[in-house]
Amino acid sequence: MSPFDAVSVLTAKRDGRELTDSQIEWVVDAYTRGDVAAEQMSALAMAIVFRGLTRGETAAWTRAMIASGRRMDLGGLPRPTVDKHSTGGVGDKITLPLAPLVAACGAAVPQLSGRGLGHTGGTLDKLKSVRGWRADVAADEMMAILADPGVGAVVCAAGADLAPADRKLYALRDVTGTVESIPLIASSIMSKKIAEGSQALVLDVKVGSGAFMKSLSDARELATAMVELGHDAGMHTVALLTAMDTPLGLSAGNALEVAEAVEVLAGGGPADVVDLTLTLAREMLGAVGLDAVDPADVLRDGRAMDRWRAMLAAQGGDPDAPLPVAREREVLYATESGILTRLDAMAVGVAAWRLGAGRERQGQAVQAGAGVQWHARPGDVVAAGRPLLTLHTDTPHRFAGARAALDGAWAIGDTPPDEPLVIDRIGLVRV
Repeated sequence: MSPFDAVSVLTAKRDGRELTDSQIEWVVDAYTRGDVAAEQMSALAMAIVFRGLTRGETAAWTRAMIASGRRMDLGGLPRPTVDKHSTGGVGDKITLPLAPLVAACGAAVPQLSGRGLGHTGGTLDKLKSVRGWRADVAADEMMAILADPGVGAVVCAAGADLAPADRKLYALRDVTGTVESIPLIASSIMSKKIAEGSQALVLDVKVGSGAFMKSLSDARELATAMVELGHDAGMHTVALLTAMDTPLGLSAGNALEVAEAVEVLAGGGPADVVDLTLTLAREMLGAVGLDAVDPADVLRDGRAMDRWRAMLAAQGGDPDAPLPVAREREVLYATESGILTRLDAMAVGVAAWRLGAGRERQGQAVQAGAGVQWHARPGDVVAAGRPLLTLHTDTPHRFAGARAALDGAWAIGDTPPDEPLVIDRIGLVRV
């Protein structure tokens, strides 16, 4: 007979009391097994939204979710392991050039990624636009790819047995208005990352209009909570706060972003994508003692491109196959001349989503070629009558919704904006 029951646990949190480790372990396990009803866990989640969790409670919650499934052991790999996680933004294709770049510098990169939902794109959706590439990789195959001296990086979906409590709880939070809890967001992300088993983790916490965290204070609170969880679990963890008022690069979509990532790996690409890729690479390499390697050299001499091609091929992809192209395009033109002073990330993300690049619900199909390209970034000079954005879709009835999303999304003026890409760095403690 259990010493706990769901009502006493949820009322304790409702009344502002701190839950014990044993209460948390019990309720997470019981909910995962089906012994705590969905409405009871919904009530507890809502109580957490309003009452919060202490650092100790958040750590216990995270440990309980990890314990609900398998914990990967990467200790047998012949190179240090390091992962990166982004909280999601618009045009955020950084994982695509970053994983092969860091692998080419000597680390193993086990990148468990997700599919897009709403206005933020998913890394797995982007890679699925590469012919033959598959997101599902078995654990033994993943280890073999990571150990392969010519590959060393995997970007794949998390297995169903990795923190299954989080998968079940997230689905519940998504439909009960309880997503907006920083302790629950932090534990959701970190339970999977800790269970993955990497030695080190670099977090890219987006802040701004196109990010989940709109305010700097909320982004800093989330980043700090995740760094603390990683530190408490013995994993070297650092977080960068990066700007997401403006979308990254020059495209948002699936195949469009893959093409842009290939440009970066070939030595070109938009400056902000290159800069953030190199910044995160240096953080990742420094976290596992490989900071003597300059990733800029590895990007420049083609070694990162070689790893990209090997990484795709290891998961069944054809790196030489042409990427999908949308059947229809529509161009939006600048109506005046001057300096582009603003391009709203949320508006661009919503437009790409409405064009078919994203999904409204889990499991919905996406269009590989759909999305938005912009031909100038804030700070660039634009001329009246020249193309400003190009919309891509297979289904032209979607153009109207995309245009509506972009109404008022940009501004043209006289003074270039001064917006740093990297706002702050959190987590200097090495463990």
